[in-house]
Amino acid sequence: MTVTLNPDPQVAIRPLTKTEKVMSRAMLAAWSAPQFNIVVDIDMQHALDQRRPGVTVTDIILSACAKALIQLPAMNAHFRDDAVHEYAVANVGLAVAAPRGLTVPVIHGADSLSLDGIAERRKELVEKVRTGSISVSEVVGGTFTVSNLGMFDVRQFTAILNPPQVGILAVGSTRTIQVWNDGAPVWRPISAFALTCDHRAVDGALAARFIGVVKDILEGRTT
Repeated sequence: MTVTLNPDPQVAIRPLTKTEKVMSRAMLAAWSAPQFNIVVDIDMQHALDQRRPGVTVTDIILSACAKALIQLPAMNAHFRDDAVHEYAVANVGLAVAAPRGLTVPVIHGADSLSLDGIAERRKELVEKVRTGSISVSEVVGGTFTVSNLGMFDVRQFTAILNPPQVGILAVGSTRTIQVWNDGAPVWRPISAFALTCDHRAVDGALAARFIGVVKDILEGRTT
């Protein structure tokens, strides 16, 4: 990392890396799109029960999103040239923080992978991002993105779209809170999921259906 001093000795200037410049341009493009956000609370007990060596909650969320995207292909889409391009294969990106800046590697064909397959591929991609060995082919072609900050104890946040994708899911930390169950209070592990959508391609009803499918899968009501 190169850091230079400007005429004010109290200020250090750090030029953006190539990766950060690309991300900066992408974020500028994202803000040009009309965006809206919806949030649901999801009971994570079923998801937590699926964890095993090598399989994390993030993998379980990625798998749920891939299944939901195939059920609702209008969310598995790009918006460009005043048209919505729907895809038959779910290529799910995962936002990863790295020394060279935020990178979004893509699990291509995530809908055709088992949970263990997604976990293995996610681990490979994250390692490549962190070692700087990720290839261009592994960061392009995404049709949807997941950003999980739950491990940083972030309760809830709003993610910015990754153009030309029409949706991105922000996952917050899992908190044990008291909820009502048939009139009786019980303690449950709850996480806030916030879905950001491009309103040019996605309306509120579609967004609600999609996040509802993700919720049903993660809570074990459907596969």
